[in-house]
Amino acid sequence: ILYLLPVSSILCETGSDAWLRYPPVPTTHRHLYANLPDTAVTLTDSPVITSSVQELTTGLKGLLDIDLQRRTSVPTDQTSIIIAPIDALKGVVEDRDLPRGLTTADGYHIGYATVNNTRHVLITGRSAAGALYGTFALLRHITLYKPIEQPVLNETSNPYQPVRYANQWDNLSGSIERGYGGKSIYFANDNVVDDLSRAERYARLLASVGVNGCAVNNVNVNVRIIKSDFLPQLQHLSRVFSKWAVRVLLSVDFASPESVGGLKTYDPLDSRVIEFWQNKTDEIYRYVPDLAGYVLKADAEGRPGPSKYNRTAAQAGNALGRALAPHGGLLFYRGFVYGYPIDWKNLTADRAVAAYRNFAALDGKFDDNVIVQIKYGPLDFHVREAISPLLGALRRTNVALEVEVTQEYTGQQRHTVWLAAMWKWVLDFDLRPDGQSAPVKRLVSGRHFDRPVGGLVGVVNVGRDVNWMGNHMAMANVWALGRLAWNPDESLHSMADVWTRLTFGHNQRVVDTVVGIQTQSYGAYENYTGPLGAGSFTDVPDSKYGPNIMSTEGSHAGWGQFHRADHQGIGVDRTVAGLQGKYGSGFIGEYSADLQPMYESVDSCPDNLLLFMHHVNYTHVLHSGKTVIQHIYDSHYSGAQTAQQFYRNWLSLKGLVDERRYEEIARQLHYQSGHSVVWRDAICQWFSKTSGIDDNQHRVGHYSGRIEAETMRLTGYVNITVNPWETASGALAVECKASGCRAQTEWTGVAGVYDIAVQYYDENDGQSAFKLYVGQRVVSEWVANTSLPNGRPCGDTSTRFTAPGVELKAGDVVAVETVPNGKENAVLDYIEILRPN
Repeated sequence: ILYLLPVSSILCETGSDAWLRYPPVPTTHRHLYANLPDTAVTLTDSPVITSSVQELTTGLKGLLDIDLQRRTSVPTDQTSIIIAPIDALKGVVEDRDLPRGLTTADGYHIGYATVNNTRHVLITGRSAAGALYGTFALLRHITLYKPIEQPVLNETSNPYQPVRYANQWDNLSGSIERGYGGKSIYFANDNVVDDLSRAERYARLLASVGVNGCAVNNVNVNVRIIKSDFLPQLQHLSRVFSKWAVRVLLSVDFASPESVGGLKTYDPLDSRVIEFWQNKTDEIYRYVPDLAGYVLKADAEGRPGPSKYNRTAAQAGNALGRALAPHGGLLFYRGFVYGYPIDWKNLTADRAVAAYRNFAALDGKFDDNVIVQIKYGPLDFHVREAISPLLGALRRTNVALEVEVTQEYTGQQRHTVWLAAMWKWVLDFDLRPDGQSAPVKRLVSGRHFDRPVGGLVGVVNVGRDVNWMGNHMAMANVWALGRLAWNPDESLHSMADVWTRLTFGHNQRVVDTVVGIQTQSYGAYENYTGPLGAGSFTDVPDSKYGPNIMSTEGSHAGWGQFHRADHQGIGVDRTVAGLQGKYGSGFIGEYSADLQPMYESVDSCPDNLLLFMHHVNYTHVLHSGKTVIQHIYDSHYSGAQTAQQFYRNWLSLKGLVDERRYEEIARQLHYQSGHSVVWRDAICQWFSKTSGIDDNQHRVGHYSGRIEAETMRLTGYVNITVNPWETASGALAVECKASGCRAQTEWTGVAGVYDIAVQYYDENDGQSAFKLYVGQRVVSEWVANTSLPNGRPCGDTSTRFTAPGVELKAGDVVAVETVPNGKENAVLDYIEILRPN
């Protein structure tokens, strides 16, 4: 518990409905829908059309209190809403009313059509899936209070990306790798759970934003997923996705011929291995006839792959792809392949070059149903990386862009970070692989090089938390994945505005506040964590969460995500000249001839990728006119200040958002505002000490109102060092070694009203109790029970509690009393007494 929460009078919501809440349309707007029919007509019988009617029934009941009736033929005496694929409309609807602009199988049209001289609302597409997407579109129009009378309602929309897939890294045990929203919604104890109602609700959410496929299991595969005795369970799971036009994919283990088939080899060119994949794939399709295909992680991070037999990724991918081809299935071969460990002492060694070197030479050797699935950046899912040049290098190979919706390196949903800003930057980026304009969105769609298939894939990892992601605001990332896959040209403001209205309603103050938080959050997070393309300053080998600058250097550098910061400068030299001179990796040479000069020169390299491309001195002057070191200081202070403002802005919505979501988001943003200070101080202190260059604003190391715990009068507390040192103010903290402890100080400042912040470490190995006193008065009390990814004092666990509006006068004793619990020893870092903002 981080602070005392206000009470809202609005009825509470859980967040489980996400953007499909369907709240009643106010009476002021009901006239817009007065003529909406109360009968739905379906001309075909399919599970997807049934889902469409089910959704329309749910939506119209909630929005307009309409009890929808279903018929299978068009009435002659009344109007209706016709929901059907376009083929079923021929001979029923007048030809002039059939849409002409449906260019893809999944496109939809909503409008009006004449049957027997009567005008009917028409929802259609070239497929049942298109009709389903049109149903969601019509309900979205009504939820947004848009008029739907003729001729206003006449919308035809086609998805830009053919592949619009989610990946879930769910384990059969029920855990989720890089999942921050609870346990798996469909696996537990190595089986599919009996109750799949939540899985169906997830499929419905995906369908509502046009996502048309979902890989249901972790790329680090448990081979039971394809064993014969498991397939009936898989069939049960796939059906709840299929009814919402979401096709299931399976992540498979490349060594399955050995581990499942009992062979002594998994060589992709061995006839027995080929036969295994053919037979096993045929068997799976008997249970899951609409299986979209397989996802393969091979030769990466310990996963078996074709390199064992000196075979290529193309030979491996084609072996599986050919087993899938008769069924119309796709093979997604992840381009995430690199060697480990990487020798950090070798300045030419670089994980960033690996994907290109492993796949570029194989261009044109993959079959047409194989897609190379490429992470947006060449390292991992960091807050800012250069865009993978491999996306533009494969001209005769299908590609898909892989992004991470789950916030592995971007705050793990404890921080609100709307990643759509990053994805849009990536999708719009022009790689110019052939000297012509070719933004990433066009390349991965297959349009530019006339490839048959491609698209956008997001690692989502929803879980059993009632709000799916563990953070209400993080659902905007799921929304944006689907919206950008459907229309990559939609503006960030439009996406955020619509999501906010669907999620929180139309109060303009709420809309403006939430849109402001979302659209600024990515830039703020980048600023207070790792700006200028430096990579990740998180604890990369372990939690990937809090600050730990040297976790990627020296003996830890084998993962190849280093930043090479030292006392003189920072950044990784990836220039072509550097490779020639043995002091860089030559990564820039993987880009097209149009882009190489921009990145190769430190003078023309964009500031936001400078440290990704070059190693420079701290005194190097950016295009902004600031030195690199001053930018590090300024950006971290600016980012933290923005995050703190998010919390204050949210508090202004008291009474305008339902109680439960108001409180939960306030709690999350309060935590984020404090952890942004942890990041700010850790990074700035480390670079100040390492570079020996002062902040010209005199902020770093000078903290007004901060009282270090080790300088307070202590009872039961003892001093400890914290590792890494920069994650404690002054490198020291105090630990309670008794059944109860106290740290106190006397206030000698001016009388007035202050905010008192207590910085402590909330470990995951206990739940210590805290009380904040002024004199004999208890100002606040709380329990350190936030779920954080570490059991020791460090940047992962450093947490800030703020008691607002406390009256102080000279001579007051300010004290913190604690009771340790479990292995958590109520470790204190400092208290800070500041005037309220």
